Amino acid sequence: MATVLISGGTGLVGKALTASLTRQGHVVIVLLREGGTKDASAGSGNNSVAPVRYACWNVAAGTIDDWAIAEADLIIHLAGANVAAKRWSARRKKEILDSRVLSGELLCKAVSSIPNKIVSVAGASAIGWYGPDPQVPNPQPFIETDHAHDDFLGSTCHAWEQAILPMQGLGKRLSVLRTGIVLSPDGGALAEFRKPLRFGMATILSTGRQVISWVHINDLVRLYEAAIFDPAFAGVYNAVAPHPVSNKTLTLQLARRLRGKAFIPLHVPGFILKLVLGEMSIEVLKSCTVSSSKLSRQGFQFAYPEIEAALAGC
Repeated sequence: MATVLISGGTGLVGKALTASLTRQGHVVIVLLREGGTKDASAGSGNNSVAPVRYACWNVAAGTIDDWAIAEADLIIHLAGANVAAKRWSARRKKEILDSRVLSGELLCKAVSSIPNKIVSVAGASAIGWYGPDPQVPNPQPFIETDHAHDDFLGSTCHAWEQAILPMQGLGKRLSVLRTGIVLSPDGGALAEFRKPLRFGMATILSTGRQVISWVHINDLVRLYEAAIFDPAFAGVYNAVAPHPVSNKTLTLQLARRLRGKAFIPLHVPGFILKLVLGEMSIEVLKSCTVSSSKLSRQGFQFAYPEIEAALAGC
């Protein structure tokens, strides 16, 4: 069994990965900010082994528990401030960028300076790398070789990926997953879609025609596991299901599943979203059609390729 070091292990994806890996008998070391609560069984680099252990790091100070690097066989790097948690003030945008770049740089520095047996690294990125769908008839979906867009999320994703890229020069097999909207029963974007449905409102954003490239949490967990364990995985992959849907389709499918016919479709005008969300509304209203064909060629089979099955599994 392997020892997997996870940054960002307390988030939605990190928790799902930790649960899956430990069920399979692997040991997980979760990186916590200094001052975070540790499990009582987690030792400080001694020989005790628990299904989940905890190590400390301080990204701002550039420090990390050496033993976590020394004991890890594999790394999954998920750390990064939640993009959708707050309005994008200048301070918040710096926090979003720094949390991704400085953490990646710290991991690379630690792996380069601490003797270790790490074989492979899987790093998170996002489909924010891509801009909006081209305004032409039948645009082609974005693929991994497309350039990063020049907006905030595009430049952030580019810097995010560059920060972890030195792992390749350190002899580690590196995979990067550009993740779409994650559908999970435990929170995330789907929880936001559900909120208005408590009051019988199915809120369609603007025209609702904007395309959402999504992935079910279970498939995303399997993708990260494939990325670290399967030697065939290397490079950048779009972690999205093969069948993206419009905002309207997703909203109405969810409404029918949760409310039957007892709901009212309600379009929320774009200008209201801009007033409420500020610059972040650009992403909410953006249509972004992303291809998963590279994963299909790799042989990965999605358990939830269609939105109906994905919502049923949430």
